[in-house]
Amino acid sequence: MIEINSLPAQDGPRFLVTIQEAGDRTQHEVHLGPATWPRLQSLHPDPAQIVRAAIRFLLDREPAGAILPRFDLQEISRYFPEFERELPGYLSSAAGR
Repeated sequence: MIEINSLPAQDGPRFLVTIQEAGDRTQHEVHLGPATWPRLQSLHPDPAQIVRAAIRFLLDREPAGAILPRFDLQEISRYFPEFERELPGYLSSAAGR
């Protein structure tokens, strides 16, 4: 289960993401900063849905405990260069859920 809650932010959307899987629970603060949100906004108007898709992308590649506790979404591409190319697929598959 992925739970996403908005956090106060002045420089782009910020969320507290709680991941519950197999009895483990992790929390992550995810930010869509000024360099990130304008670029990804065309993919979906709701930043929470972009964050949800990004977390699903990460969970397909690593356990929740390996996800950084605090990060800007653009950092994902440093570890997984295919992230922005594959993100639209994660957004469209979420729409069918």
